[in-house]
Amino acid sequence: MMRIVGIVQARMGSSRLPGKVLRPLAGRSVLSRVVRAARDSGVLADLVVATSTDAVDDAVAVECERLAVPCHRGPVDDVLSRFVGALDAHPGDAVMRFTADCPLLDPEIITTVASVYQAVPGLDYASTSIARTLPRGLDVEIIRAEALRTLDRLATDHHRVHVTSYAYTHPELFRVLGVTLTPDRSGLRLTLDTEQDWALLRAVVDHFGDVSVPLAKLADWLDGQPALRALNADVRQKRLEES
Repeated sequence: MMRIVGIVQARMGSSRLPGKVLRPLAGRSVLSRVVRAARDSGVLADLVVATSTDAVDDAVAVECERLAVPCHRGPVDDVLSRFVGALDAHPGDAVMRFTADCPLLDPEIITTVASVYQAVPGLDYASTSIARTLPRGLDVEIIRAEALRTLDRLATDHHRVHVTSYAYTHPELFRVLGVTLTPDRSGLRLTLDTEQDWALLRAVVDHFGDVSVPLAKLADWLDGQPALRALNADVRQKRLEES
């Protein structure tokens, strides 16, 4: 069986919403919700949180200990190096990358992407964000371990912050697959990067409670909540070149 290692990147120093990964939602930190969803997918042989060596991220390490999840610490801005270090410590055939600002991550989507990746021989990388149909905040990606190490040799500048971006922007070098799930719900924004995002996420969790909500159920409910959807509809997502 293919050994898939999940790596969650998490740090306290967000430019727009510092400390967001440890904000509480229904008695559980945002990071804890991401860890739970990854574990509940049932496809990971190992799971590790990759945070930085900056003192402010000591709090992330403490939360990892509370959650009984391994924590690897590396450079603040060179996230790709952090991932390779985490992979060195927790070897696997492929890496699923998660970000700790996605508390509504759906375990079923993680399972689907892992299954698609394993069903297509020779893939270097697969992701739901290449041709986006999912809400931002629910994307899932997986990369072959050796392809990640190749990125570590080739990638520079912003590609080292975004970890996998060199692979999907250089399809002539890597075998890349886009996974699209219908219907198209890309108009929803369910990630955490601003106070507007936080207001929406709190409303969702206040309604559903401390559970992972399948996307179809969540989207159906939000269809009837135009005021909630409007809360963060105008938030601009950073460009790839912006770290």
